[in-house]
Amino acid sequence: MRTIFVTLFTGMLLLGAAALHAEMARSSAPEGAEASILSPANGAVVPATFTVQFGLRGMGIAPAGSKIQGTGHHHLLVDTDVLPDLNLPLPASKQVIHFGLGQTETQLTLSPGKHTLQLLLGDYLHIPHDAPVLSKKITITVVQ
Repeated sequence: MRTIFVTLFTGMLLLGAAALHAEMARSSAPEGAEASILSPANGAVVPATFTVQFGLRGMGIAPAGSKIQGTGHHHLLVDTDVLPDLNLPLPASKQVIHFGLGQTETQLTLSPGKHTLQLLLGDYLHIPHDAPVLSKKITITVVQ
């Protein structure tokens, strides 16, 4: 009896995992879609609080939760050495800042010193597209 229960329970877990994987399938990005940081420029020296302007070409912007083909919303990666798992929803943190309302710029405050910034587009579920729409990483220097 216990063996039957374990077998059924394991089967249910596998089915649940398969359903979750199907639900979290990555949206495709149009060929040639590009994200970019319009401002500040790579190598810029900026004050502690500054504006970051997001660029996007070949796709549209839509708020999180809006399942519209060919769209997404920005996530700003701050001081990341390793990209988050591109198969899962992007975690919200101090290093992965979500712009789920469809914002195309933000005021950012960072401590003095060198920092890196990079944009990664997410779909309606915050999952990066297949292929990822990722900007070039820029380095800035924050001064007091």
